[in-house]
Amino acid sequence: MTLSPSSDRKIIYPDSDGQPMADNTLQFRWIVLIKENLELLFADDPQVFVAGDLLWYPVESHPEIRVAPDAMVIFGRPKGERGSYQQWQEDNIAPHVVFEILSPGNRLKEMTKKLQFYDHYGVEEYYIYDPDRNDLHGLQRSEGSLTVIEEINHWTSPRLGIRFVLTPETLEIYRPDGRKFLSFLELEQRAEQEFQRAERETQRAEREYQRAERLATQLRALGIDPDTIN
Repeated sequence: MTLSPSSDRKIIYPDSDGQPMADNTLQFRWIVLIKENLELLFADDPQVFVAGDLLWYPVESHPEIRVAPDAMVIFGRPKGERGSYQQWQEDNIAPHVVFEILSPGNRLKEMTKKLQFYDHYGVEEYYIYDPDRNDLHGLQRSEGSLTVIEEINHWTSPRLGIRFVLTPETLEIYRPDGRKFLSFLELEQRAEQEFQRAERETQRAEREYQRAERLATQLRALGIDPDTIN
């Protein structure tokens, strides 16, 4: 009996690394804010894939080589559900932009390893935000490697077109059309305000219509045809 060589065994690429998406509510809120607003930004482009906390495997047959960015954007890949991003099955396209949101538990060694990973496997833009310290860093690929963006405040991402603004209190991110990245709660509140404004406008138009109808009725009672009045 001939045994199949170990190389013929099916290689498993786990969909989870066993680590939590976030260490605390602040980190989680920022991950969701960035990922979901990027989804909204590219909602009409079927060839932009946005993911959050999804394992990226850049090398076939090496499931040990992996990382799960807090958020990543890949151009030229279709939207859709994935258990992980296996690069060799995605036209060998690496994530173009990645985001990491720091928590107090992040260690310098861990972040250095991630930087080396993203640099080695072809990420074009890498942004790291520490919400506790309100500290933003960015790196952009230049001459084959990721290099620090010296002036990150008011920086516009070449790939995404979004602009980063550091205020004394927090980070603000703006879409190319000038609209600010908003949380689901803020979006819902704005939608509710817009709905109420539309309702008030509808009620105002209805009152104007009823007033005009009453005036027309009064004119007809006086023998005047309101349609002949300019």
